[in-house]
Amino acid sequence: MEVGDYWLFLMILLVIAAMVRGDFAISVLYLFLGAYFLGKWWGGKALTNVTCQRYFDPYTFLGEEVTVRLVVRNKGWLPIAWLRLYESLPVELTIPNAVNQVITLGARSQSIVMYSLHARKRGYYPIGPLFTSTGDILGLSREQQKQGDIDHLIVYPKIITLTRPRFHSHSPQGTLRSNQPLFEDPSRVLSKRDYVAGDSLRRVDWKASATVGRLQVKQFEPSIALETAIFLDLNISDYDPHFRIDSTELAIVIAASLASWVIRKKQTVGLVTNGVDQLDASQPSRPLLPRKGRSHLTHVLETLARLQAAETFSIAAILRRDSPHLTWGTTLIVITGKVDEILFDELFQTRRRGLNAVIILAGRVADWQEIQRKADLFGFPAYAFQNEGDLDLWRQ
Repeated sequence: MEVGDYWLFLMILLVIAAMVRGDFAISVLYLFLGAYFLGKWWGGKALTNVTCQRYFDPYTFLGEEVTVRLVVRNKGWLPIAWLRLYESLPVELTIPNAVNQVITLGARSQSIVMYSLHARKRGYYPIGPLFTSTGDILGLSREQQKQGDIDHLIVYPKIITLTRPRFHSHSPQGTLRSNQPLFEDPSRVLSKRDYVAGDSLRRVDWKASATVGRLQVKQFEPSIALETAIFLDLNISDYDPHFRIDSTELAIVIAASLASWVIRKKQTVGLVTNGVDQLDASQPSRPLLPRKGRSHLTHVLETLARLQAAETFSIAAILRRDSPHLTWGTTLIVITGKVDEILFDELFQTRRRGLNAVIILAGRVADWQEIQRKADLFGFPAYAFQNEGDLDLWRQ
């Protein structure tokens, strides 16, 4: 029965009581009025003492399951006969109405509700708000509702373990072994040999010399640094309109996989993109300068998880703005869905500044042969990946 029906019933009861002047009808009327006002006061007072806390790991990888523990507490002395819980959840993570139930809370008690989220898609998702509502037992008054806070869950993009990318650098110092003995890394001792005139005394291994009875000189391994900057194009006009969603998601997977590979090699990696960051869609995504370490990789993956493709400025404009700030010898990887003359010209300018440009096309590309021909003419390595399976080229 609706609230309006109750009031209609009370009005009829009041009319009957006035006509017959019956004590029973008046007593029933007082009972209903008392129940209404008491229930309304009780529900509102009790609801103010209800608190809800959500416990879960806010970071997860694609395909994993996240368990959420919802703790609902009644901090007051008034018990709650019924409390409706409705959790607002994104459909990408769960089924509709996954948390829509009624519980009972005693005075100074709590109840725990458990549910699971399935990370089926990369993204930055709001969890909540949780709506709690209650009312009187008879349902005479309208439900009183309270809205909780919103938390967020980050689902990292898929990472494909790469083993064979071949990117070169002109930087003279670093930690990756090189076959070109132009520069040597003093932290990598290759072997020792007898001292000859002209050798620096700094190379002398005095302990080994004392052991063999003649001066021994250290020989070091040559090495290079692989400082990498990933320029990720998420301007949707640069991708085939029939496959934009799949192509931009593939571009993000490629960026995440390359960043993970560079960090595993203990090298530095940065990320620059023209995509929209969900944290602040009104501002361009801030560039992540090249850094090394697992914590920096986590920062890169969080940014990739929040990014969305949109109508934005070109990747050539991003290169023109940010590439001059990169150090000489940096490997510059451009991931895009289209390469035109403007982009080729900008890449050529970066090479004149001492950067190594690599072109990676994600998704379906109609003029791949022409792009490859121009890339060979300019001297840029170019790769095209239509799907994740094509990345086997760098996994075998």
